Amino acid sequence: MYQDRTLTCRDCGTTFVFSAGEQAFFAAKGLQNDPQRCPSCRQAARNARASGGPREYHAAICAMCGGQAIVPFAPRNDRPVYCSSCYDKVRATAGTSA
Repeated sequence: MYQDRTLTCRDCGTTFVFSAGEQAFFAAKGLQNDPQRCPSCRQAARNARASGGPREYHAAICAMCGGQAIVPFAPRNDRPVYCSSCYDKVRATAGTSA
C-alpha cells in the first residue's frame, strides 16, 4: 500500500526518504501530512522545544470563521489555518469521516 518517497526538508533543504513503514506509522497515529523536516532537523527541533527554547508564534486569519488565530508555525497560502475552536471542529469531523 505504501511506497518509499523522497521528500525535501524545509529547514536544511536536503532530501530524505519517507519510508513505507513511517507512512504506515503516521497513518496509524492519524497524521495526515507528510513530515516537513528530515530526521536530524526533526530531532533538533524536538531538542529545542525540550530545552525550553522559545517557541515562535504567528498571527493568521482563520479559514473557517475569519477570526484571528495565533499558531506555532509560519502559515502558508497552500493550506488553511484555523483558530483553536474551529480546528477542534475540523479535527472532530475528520475523525468521523475516516
